[in-house]
Amino acid sequence: MSATADHRFKLNRSRKNLRRDVGKAIADFNMIEDGDLVMVCLSGGKDSYTLLDILLNLQQHAPIDFHLHAVNLDQKQPGFPENILPDYLSSLGVDYKVIEQDTYSIVKEKIPEDKTYCGLCSRLRRGILYNYAESIGAQKIALGHHRDDIIETLFLNMFYGGKLKAMPPKLLSDDGRNVVIRPLAYCKEAEISRYAALADFPIIPCNLCGSQDNLQRQAIKSMLQQWDKEQPGRVESIFRAIANISPSQLADTSLFDFASLRGGNRNKSHSTRLDLVELV
Repeated sequence: MSATADHRFKLNRSRKNLRRDVGKAIADFNMIEDGDLVMVCLSGGKDSYTLLDILLNLQQHAPIDFHLHAVNLDQKQPGFPENILPDYLSSLGVDYKVIEQDTYSIVKEKIPEDKTYCGLCSRLRRGILYNYAESIGAQKIALGHHRDDIIETLFLNMFYGGKLKAMPPKLLSDDGRNVVIRPLAYCKEAEISRYAALADFPIIPCNLCGSQDNLQRQAIKSMLQQWDKEQPGRVESIFRAIANISPSQLADTSLFDFASLRGGNRNKSHSTRLDLVELV
């Protein structure tokens, strides 16, 4: 097999794997419906390039008719290569928009140099994108978060936030205006990286943070990678757990009515509970 044929084989195989996972996620969560206008958010990173590429591929074969509109937010970071995404999207013939908003200056002004910029940056970016989606009548906003992002967020919230939550594959925004979807929710980051390299996407690094690292997320990522190396399949098991929740086996009284549980002898259990309350 020639080098060109081998490359094409690997590219097609990787695309097939991603299409399978994306198609399953879309079906499981009813992410895209007939007639939808899906706004695909592009950062210039491997995940969002892969997201757009797979959605374009599915669009040609899906049994429903949906439309894609690619959007990039130019945050006016110094040295940002403004021509790369427009040139790439124009070559695909994709309907797109580059929104220019100087969030870079706001983040640099508000956040000290020794702090992570990601929180404020993402909030500003989210607000701008949500407003634009509403202005064009987009039914869905597609983001490029993948399976590993979801699992990392689960542990970040547990370790640093005291909450058992992650990133849902489908989400209604807090103000009720937008439905956010994550079609890559079942996709492994390793497969996305492999595909992006084979497809030779024109990757644009995020330079806003400079040499900053999101140390907490990097620590979680390293932990999961070590676990997966020592016990292959553990990360997959963790992700399956997110979709297989038993509220009665946890301790959140807002999700399960523990207070009303009664045994066979209702009077005895009730009086015991009253005695305990009185003791407290």
